[in-house]
Amino acid sequence: MKDVLVTCPPMLGQFGLFVDYAAERGLKLHSAEVTQILSEDELCNLLPQYDGWIIGDDPATRRVFETARGGRLTAAVKWGIGVDNVDFAACKELGIPIINTPMMFGAEVADVATGFVIGLARELFLIDRGVRSGDWPKPAGISLTGKRVGVIGLGDIGRNTVARLRALGMEVVAYDPGVEGDAGFEGLKRAAWPEAVEGLDFLVFTCALNKHNFHMLDADVLAKCKPGIRVVNVARGPLIDEQALIAALQSGQVHSAALDVFEVEPLPADSPLRGMERCIFGSHNGSNTVDAVIRASHEAIERLAGFY
Repeated sequence: MKDVLVTCPPMLGQFGLFVDYAAERGLKLHSAEVTQILSEDELCNLLPQYDGWIIGDDPATRRVFETARGGRLTAAVKWGIGVDNVDFAACKELGIPIINTPMMFGAEVADVATGFVIGLARELFLIDRGVRSGDWPKPAGISLTGKRVGVIGLGDIGRNTVARLRALGMEVVAYDPGVEGDAGFEGLKRAAWPEAVEGLDFLVFTCALNKHNFHMLDADVLAKCKPGIRVVNVARGPLIDEQALIAALQSGQVHSAALDVFEVEPLPADSPLRGMERCIFGSHNGSNTVDAVIRASHEAIERLAGFY
């Protein structure tokens, strides 16, 4: 029986469902005490005691893998889609087999992205907070039919998001240099970032983070956008220069933002974003449904067991 450390919060939230499933495949799961991520030091202290690791959004760095390889660690799986936190090159050099679990929750994250678009358009969350505090606010929203939305990323999440937004009657402009043509959507408009941002009413980020798109939404791009644009990010926080976004929100250049992810997570208590009532915030939780977590966790267990 191989001892496996689990540091992925959604999987830990339903941990009891996976213990027997893993045991049947020769894996004994161990739960880490974690809210979002463990630090490098915490991981270096823990991982040498385990044969395998199911990784969340933790800093899976060369230092961490070298330390863990000096102990018992022989294999790992990155739970979920994003791999920007994992040093795959270090794993290869150290002889640690590793893989992620792609195509697991494009629909679930797209549901959240679509909900955020609707919420920002009609200021639903502002109304909810007002009613709870004893007020009766009636802000005038905007209609979605005919509005133009830029979707950045045409992977599993992006394609599911495009389908939902088009069903709402929105005009989509898609950005993704790695996908050619209309991606299966007849008449889909394409552009190279940041072309055409001046005509958009919404920006929705659904792409992976890499060295080429860090802070792709910065002060210069925000200045080119239509005044009052609404921004949604269900991908990775560092795609957006958070300080530039804060300044644009304060000036009114950006009407509001819905962010499930941030540059620093959890969102610091002193972040100016916390005082912006029009904005909607998540807790990097877009993929977390009972169904999706079971599906992704079973896949992670299967893939890890396959390494032994």
